[in-house]
Amino acid sequence: MSAEARIGRVVIVGGGTAGWMTAAALTRRFRGAPMRITLVESSDIGTIGVGEATIPTIRRFYARLGMSDAEVMRATQATCKLGIRFEGWTGDGAAFLHPFGLYGQDLDGVGFHHFWLADRARGSDAPLAAYSLGASMAEAGRFTLPSPNPPSSLSVFDWALHLDASLFAQHLRAFAEAGGCERVDARIAQVRLTPEGDVRGLALADGREIDGDLFIDCSGFRGLVISEALGEPYEDWGRWLLCDAAYAVQTRNAAGRAPVPYTRVTARAAGWRWGIPLRHRAGNGLVFSSRHQSDEDARADLMRELPGEPLAEPRRIGFRPGRRRRAWVGNCVAVGLSAGFLEPLESTSIALIETAIERLASVFPDRVIDPALRDEFNDQTAEEMERVRDFIVLHYLLNRRDEPFWRDARAVEPPETLLRKLGVWDARGEFVRYRWEMFHPASWLAIYDGMGRYPRAIDPAVDGIDPDRLSASLTALRATVARAVSTAPPHAAFLDPLDNQTAA
Repeated sequence: MSAEARIGRVVIVGGGTAGWMTAAALTRRFRGAPMRITLVESSDIGTIGVGEATIPTIRRFYARLGMSDAEVMRATQATCKLGIRFEGWTGDGAAFLHPFGLYGQDLDGVGFHHFWLADRARGSDAPLAAYSLGASMAEAGRFTLPSPNPPSSLSVFDWALHLDASLFAQHLRAFAEAGGCERVDARIAQVRLTPEGDVRGLALADGREIDGDLFIDCSGFRGLVISEALGEPYEDWGRWLLCDAAYAVQTRNAAGRAPVPYTRVTARAAGWRWGIPLRHRAGNGLVFSSRHQSDEDARADLMRELPGEPLAEPRRIGFRPGRRRRAWVGNCVAVGLSAGFLEPLESTSIALIETAIERLASVFPDRVIDPALRDEFNDQTAEEMERVRDFIVLHYLLNRRDEPFWRDARAVEPPETLLRKLGVWDARGEFVRYRWEMFHPASWLAIYDGMGRYPRAIDPAVDGIDPDRLSASLTALRATVARAVSTAPPHAAFLDPLDNQTAA
């Protein structure tokens, strides 16, 4: 392949988390190659910047850049996240935790939950979370690093970060610029197209022009290139996901309050509120349906129970859940909010940026783009977004609250792909697995159990195990988890030395 056939210039439209993650990843991947990477953003245009909770994939993302956990946590004022605590989704006072990890131990190809369900049917009241080290540590406010060589699946758990997204973008910007990425601070006046409908370049407000071979749209909800210039339609998922707005506000940490190692998600009258603890402040917000609650009432609901003094006025963010019909059109690839949006109930926004970057890297084109690469990227993107959509819809379908919003959320007709999963679970307690699933069976199990959705039957192989012996084995498993939790330090004790650590 001649050098002339290779992509010579990549132009990233927009900064923020999506833009600088893309810039950092591409400068690292193509270091030493004759490729110019330019990011265009305007200091006059703000970013959404409220996505502060992540899932464990974020740690793999920055590890590939050569960054350690300690380095990123210091740079972003991060705390540890072992999962998400759902409060009030099945009624006031009820709570359960969705952890990043496994439950118990499978045996001879039979999932652990079948044994737990059999014991439960005999009258055991031991909660599923008692068999999860991650969930049990989170509830106890403790944290320790997972063993690199876990002795059994009981010791398997993962963790993510609560981080300051704006500080994360700054950290990645420094990394990308050190790797050769050029930053242009200017407003884009026009996206110029070729007669064939591809993007030729950007006309800047200061009179400059920037041409490129491949354009990556990280311009947020606006979709400056993918939507405004190329006209790619948006597939609205509002018939399944009723929330369409949020208020967000940051608060000062109260003196002496230790940060919890989980994201808090609390059901409210017409939506839910989030609570995300950082070391220097907290992130708070309320996601709601504007059809069921006025802006005034939503704002008041958020401000009424803040954990500390607000650092600014709350910001309203309107959104439409859904995705761009195609994320890659011509020579433009949409990454982040320009490609689609799902409410942050399971902290997937940053993860979807990561996977989009990974997919682009795996099918990175030449100047003449092979349609097969573009089509595969679009198919994978669509499937992954739909799988995440189904998982979020599941939460609403299984809620047991009685306000109008929650009744309406229960009444939606689920997507066919979700109906199939529910049918198989209800019939035999098994999991349907599709391609490009971000959430694996343990996550679905956490929601099924937390919301009280149990199957009509379980694996008949469990019938061959003596019930008393099974009960004794489960008691021993719970004791093993409890001992591990008791030896883990408090979350705050793990965080305290961070500023004195050197990067690994």
